[in-house]
Amino acid sequence: MGDKQAPNFTAHAVIGSLLIFNTLVLGIAPAGPWDSTSFSVGIIGLIGLSLWYIAWYRFTFERKGLIPWLDQWKDLAGTAPKVVGIGILTLAMSWYIGNYHQANLPEPTGLVLLLIGSLISLSGIYAILVAGPLADTQLEE
Repeated sequence: MGDKQAPNFTAHAVIGSLLIFNTLVLGIAPAGPWDSTSFSVGIIGLIGLSLWYIAWYRFTFERKGLIPWLDQWKDLAGTAPKVVGIGILTLAMSWYIGNYHQANLPEPTGLVLLLIGSLISLSGIYAILVAGPLADTQLEE
C-alpha cells in the first residue's frame, strides 16, 4: 500500500455537500415515479450522505473501499471508545431532531440518524471487544 497513490476524495465530498445542502436548504427535487417530492429530496440526501462517507473513508484510510477493517486502524484500543462516543452522540442527535426539529427536516431524518448512530456504536463496541476481552494473542504487539 505504501507505493500506491491515495484515491481522490474531493469530488465525493463536494458533490455530497451540494446534495446535502439541497436537501436541508433548497429542497429541489422531481416528484419522481412515486409522485412525492419529499421522498425524492430524502433520496438525494441519502446519496449525499453516502458520498460523504466515501470521501471520509478515502481521506482516512487512503484507499478505495467502504468497510474499515480493524487492521487498518492505527490505534484500535484508543480509537474505539471515541467511535462509540460519536455513535452515542449521533443517537442523541437523532432523538433531538426526531422530537424537536421534525417539522423542519424530511420526516425520516431522525430514523436515518438512528440507523447511522447504531451502526457507528456497534462498530465501536466490536472494536473494543476485539482489542480487549476477545483479543487474540497473535494480534497483540
